[in-house]
Formats: sequence, structure tokens, C-alpha cells
Amino acid sequence: MEPIKKILVAEDGKKFYVRNIKEDFHTQFGFISKEALAKAKPGDMLKTNTGKELFVFPPSFIDSYGRIKRAPQIIPRKDIAAIVAETGVGKGSVVVDAGTGSGALALFLGNIAKKVVTYEIREDFAKVAAENVAAMGMKNVVLKKKDIYNGIDEKDVDIVTLDLPEPWKAIEPAAKALKIGGFIVSYSPTVPQVSDFIAAVAKNKSLLPVKTIEIIEREWEFNDRVVRPLSQQIGHSGFLTFVRKVGR
Repeated sequence: MEPIKKILVAEDGKKFYVRNIKEDFHTQFGFISKEALAKAKPGDMLKTNTGKELFVFPPSFIDSYGRIKRAPQIIPRKDIAAIVAETGVGKGSVVVDAGTGSGALALFLGNIAKKVVTYEIREDFAKVAAENVAAMGMKNVVLKKKDIYNGIDEKDVDIVTLDLPEPWKAIEPAAKALKIGGFIVSYSPTVPQVSDFIAAVAKNKSLLPVKTIEIIEREWEFNDRVVRPLSQQIGHSGFLTFVRKVGR
């Protein structure tokens, strides 16, 4: 069945997310009628009433992901990409995510992994995350309103991600939940948090620190022969510390 949501893209890259094709869609370039939206197939070109041309296609995961509601600041995609690349999370992976927030990381990993169980203690954040999970239709993402510092219910998990103010308090629960060879990934915005986390990891003989990294993203603009980095760049967001469980 044809989805009721569509993406419209102009030649200059301007993108519009159409939530309901049963209504006329208005833009700064004019509007497109609901009749035209209903008939449009992927790859078709539609014209607004002012003549602006827009290409149409169904939204992918990343299009819908960009529309999720936000409560606290979410982990940027540049950092999520590093988590995926360094841990090798895949279709057979079971992930425990702590510090759900808006659910952004849980949703992104849920699109890749077999199952994601995400822990959150704040009622307001959990409500936003639950709405996002439902809106994205992610049935393999399970939200638990529970303090992960007090323990993890799941066993033999592949990855535990921590986006917490005191991640060192979750080391023991995470180590117990992980299978041998599994990863803990801690995301922290400040150096003292990273330092305290690594010091706590060193006290657990079953864990081996792998690396701590920071991802800086610099986008470039191309305008004829004017080629340069954009003035606005995505700089520091957080530090990623990777730890592996190597023993019992």
C-alpha cells in the first residue's frame, strides 16, 4: 500500500516532508494539491501552483528520523556513525541503551540491530521517546523506565551504550550484561567524565579500554570555482569511549 507520507525535493536540495497526502501541501514556492500528491509515484516531478518543480519519493528511515521530537540534546549522527563502525552492530545484535533521552540513538541502532532495550528514569523524556518509537514504527525498540545504575535485566547482550551523567556507575551492570567480546560505549561531553569512566573501567579485570575518540565534521561548499569549508561547522559534541569485555 502506498504510504501516506512523501518527500518532496527541489533542484536546489530544499526538502519537504509531507505528513498527510490527503491534504493540500503548502510551501514557500506555492502549494501542491492533494489530488496530485495522491497520484504521484516515486520519481515523478510535481509542480506547485506557481510552477516550482519538486521531485517526489517515499520517505526512508533517515527522512523520518530527521522529524523526531526532541527533549534533551541528541547524539549527532557523526557520533552514531562511529558507534556503528567501531562495534560492528548488525542485524543479529542485541543492544542495551542507557539514557534514552528523546530515543534518537535507540531508534538509529534499532534500524540496524535485532533488538534495542533502552533505559530512562525521567518520565518526561520517556514520554517523548515513546512517541518517537511509535511514530517510527520501531517494534524492536523496547523502552524501560528504570535506573540502569541499579542493574540490567538483559543478559548476553552485544553492546551497551551509555549517555549518562555518571557512566562509571553503570560499568558493573554493563559488564555483567555483556557477552564475552561485547562492547561498552560511553558518550560524554566533558574530559573529567571520560577520565573518571576510564579510571573505573581499569578496576574491572574483565574489561579492556579500546579507545577514546572525538569526531569533528567539516562540510564544504561548492559554488562554481569557490570551494571552501562552510563557516558553520559541527565541532565538539562529545567524547566516545569504547571498552570491550574480554574476560569473566
